[in-house]
Amino acid sequence: MIVSLKIVSWEAVVDGFIGRRAELALLTELLEPLREGSRSGRPGRALLIRGRRRVGKSRLVEEFLNRARVPHVFFTAVGGSRGEDLAGFVADLAGSDLPGAAQVSEFAEPKTWRAAFDLLATVLPTDRPSVVVLDEMPHLVREDQAFEGTLQKVFDRTLSKLPVLLVLIGSDIAMMEKLNTYGRPFYQRGTEMVVPPMNPHDVAAMLDLSPADAFDAYLVSGGLPLILEEWPRGAGLWEYLDFALRRPTSALLVSAERALAAEFPTEAQARTVLGAIGHGERTFSLIRRTAGDLPPTSLTRSLGLLTERRMVAAERPLSVQASRETRYRVEDSYLRFWLFFLGPGMPAIERGRGDRVLETIRASWTSWRGRAVEPLIREALWRAADRYLPAGTGAIGGYWTRTNNPEIDMVAADRGPIAKRITCVGSVKWLENKPFDQRDLAALITHRSQLPGADADTPMLAVARAGGSTAGARVLTPDELLTAWA
Repeated sequence: MIVSLKIVSWEAVVDGFIGRRAELALLTELLEPLREGSRSGRPGRALLIRGRRRVGKSRLVEEFLNRARVPHVFFTAVGGSRGEDLAGFVADLAGSDLPGAAQVSEFAEPKTWRAAFDLLATVLPTDRPSVVVLDEMPHLVREDQAFEGTLQKVFDRTLSKLPVLLVLIGSDIAMMEKLNTYGRPFYQRGTEMVVPPMNPHDVAAMLDLSPADAFDAYLVSGGLPLILEEWPRGAGLWEYLDFALRRPTSALLVSAERALAAEFPTEAQARTVLGAIGHGERTFSLIRRTAGDLPPTSLTRSLGLLTERRMVAAERPLSVQASRETRYRVEDSYLRFWLFFLGPGMPAIERGRGDRVLETIRASWTSWRGRAVEPLIREALWRAADRYLPAGTGAIGGYWTRTNNPEIDMVAADRGPIAKRITCVGSVKWLENKPFDQRDLAALITHRSQLPGADADTPMLAVARAGGSTAGARVLTPDELLTAWA
């Protein structure tokens, strides 16, 4: 039976490692049966770990190995060629603390992954647990079409009979999901774990920030540990940005460049399209124009690639009527911030003029944040739907027309993208000192009357950074939203 585990709770930094106590506990739970033995004669287990680049997957497993103190080999594929990765695997195997590692050099160098795995089996202990880690698994699948089938056969015939935990790690989320789907060789052979970024609640706890400031920190960092680890505790957004933009090697600046280089080693066109979306273009025609008037078929292909890799979200209006008004946005909040502000500003930063980039961010921050926070707010409402949304809500999104008249920040319905019933409409006002007031309520009432499927009895909801109180609409604050991840 396959179990899919999505862990969402983080803790404070302890001895340089961000807690991850829940994830570490689950890894330990998978290892414990190997210590105790299996009545079935097949104690071996497999775990597939996926998550965005730079989110800390490899670091998590390294910390687990340090604490577990069991023999192991940790191999990271580089994606050059099958020959290079085979040689790297054998070198890591020979340098590991597995009982038979010293004898690896006595064997002929394997030319196939089947031979490499046979060599692995000869050095694994049979009387105590061990761990085998294959990091950057998608590289191995791309290099060798037979890799998945080979791994499946070796696991079924050999590894599953040994007290070994096989850990497969990958940042290509779409590919890692497919590895364990029906029709693929490794189907139903491994437990799945999703390692997410830190969420706003965790950011608030880690950096000792107010709820409103924690949302700002999340929008800039995307919850990536490397960025948050260099963010001084208690420092506000502008204090941190002033610090980071003076250091060309700061995680805030280099993490996106490294991730994009790994994600698009050859697909320059998709990278250009991503840049156009990150610049703020949301419709097919505007993205096409900004990307250099690409042929429609080429743009469609690039958008398909970006959505498949979960880098871009394609969204449609939520109402009782079908719509083809698709809009696109960059999924990852940090990457969205980097593409809009930091990528274009890198030449100035490298010349020591990070102060100019900081001025640019200050000038556009309010408008950029107002749009960037909307998906995060909808996620919070969805996570806490039983508290904040009417009963029967099965989907939450937004609504717009070609002319943006109206454009509604939040629409809740019984299902999506074509609803049978609208359960709620809402507005987001994310300004520093501007509470949601009667004028905002009047605008929301007007927009509600223009939404297909809504009527005068449809409940209204507002989310305001500065709060507010009006008759006719419930107003939520950052403090209340943050509890969605508690």
